[in-house]
Amino acid sequence: MTSVITGDIIKSRNISNPELWLQTLKKALTTIEADNSLWEIYRGDSFQIEIKDVKQSFEAAIYLKACIKTIKDLDVRLAIGIGTKTYTGKHITESQGEAFQNSGETLETLKKEKQNLKIKTSNTQLNKELNLYFRLALLSMDRWTVNSAEIVKLSLENPNAIQEELGKLLSINQNAISRRQKRANLEEILELNSMYQQKIIQEL
Repeated sequence: MTSVITGDIIKSRNISNPELWLQTLKKALTTIEADNSLWEIYRGDSFQIEIKDVKQSFEAAIYLKACIKTIKDLDVRLAIGIGTKTYTGKHITESQGEAFQNSGETLETLKKEKQNLKIKTSNTQLNKELNLYFRLALLSMDRWTVNSAEIVKLSLENPNAIQEELGKLLSINQNAISRRQKRANLEEILELNSMYQQKIIQEL
């Protein structure tokens, strides 16, 4: 059992310097998975990454979204697929199996539905439940400002840091960190991540 995230950058062509988001995306993918044989950027603004620990797939999606939204006017579509892996290709995009199929097919439906995050597993009831939670979470996540995205990114990179320590990294005070985390609904999103991890363990 493995998990795959397939994604593409929304409005990437509106950015005159693609190197700006490309470097951000590469850094984000490397942070999630140091082994670059497990991720690939292709067709300009599309990418795929395998997250071997399926419990970490939603957090990886949050992190990718936060990283991309630190760039003004950009966003990202993300499709999480969970399932088997039947073939390991030289490049991640050549690998095959249920997880890859679920992820790739789901990304196509996202474009039609104009939704930015969805999951597909072999459990249809679990899909229905998690995708409802995702739609609710997106009410906040799709509206993250650059500042909100930046604090989510930093909080995920430093999970044990207190607000004062995060403030020093951004050269702002603890109260400003607290306000930004609240505006980003970080606490609720992290609670959803904990619930996601429990459900993935129980249901799959």
